[in-house]
Amino acid sequence: MLIAIVEDDPIQAEMLALTLNSGGHSSKVFHTSVAFFAMLKETHFDLLLLDWNLPDYSGGMIIKWVRENIGWQIPIMVATSIDDEKNVVAALKAGADDYLVKPIKPLEILARIEVLARRFKSIAPLVLHLGSYEIDTSQRLIRKSGSEVELTQKEFDLALYLFQHPGKLFSRMNLLEKIWGLNVEIDTRTVDTHISRLRKKLSLNGHLQWQLTSVYGYGYRLENMMLVTP
Repeated sequence: MLIAIVEDDPIQAEMLALTLNSGGHSSKVFHTSVAFFAMLKETHFDLLLLDWNLPDYSGGMIIKWVRENIGWQIPIMVATSIDDEKNVVAALKAGADDYLVKPIKPLEILARIEVLARRFKSIAPLVLHLGSYEIDTSQRLIRKSGSEVELTQKEFDLALYLFQHPGKLFSRMNLLEKIWGLNVEIDTRTVDTHISRLRKKLSLNGHLQWQLTSVYGYGYRLENMMLVTP
């Protein structure tokens, strides 16, 4: 898993990174929430590990912003020195999935991460809310600003996959294999055609916060245009 560590104490951040690495995970460390927000625009994380008290924004503010702008499909864990019931309740109500009190026990945090990964893998949300968009996976439909958008099966599959991985860059071949399968006899121009249709149908031009951008000679990325600042 690629895990974002938002921790202003360099020693604590290094210890967390080493612990995650020992468990087979990769991590990126951010000492301020502003730096974290900037990276969210171009990187998809599998889990967020947040300190509660930061020099610029509180953990609660970060959690609330992530839930409102990215959604509920990414697990969030709070790691803090504050051992107070009111703080635990505040974090969970804000949208955190787990709460650990420092000093962190390496085996415990790795076990809790494994539990969260299993939970999120097995219980995917039926409805994703991302700004003006509502993606209903059970009915296989997408609503834009409250109105249903008419999409083909492959258009829906492609849109869902992109919305599930905001900020992640995919090559045309990646998308072709994921959406159409490994043994299909079609070329990557099919991907370009479907991307063009999604841009138009879902207004993925940045006006509704989300933009489907092209990376010349490579592929596509779905970007949240409001991720730089909370």
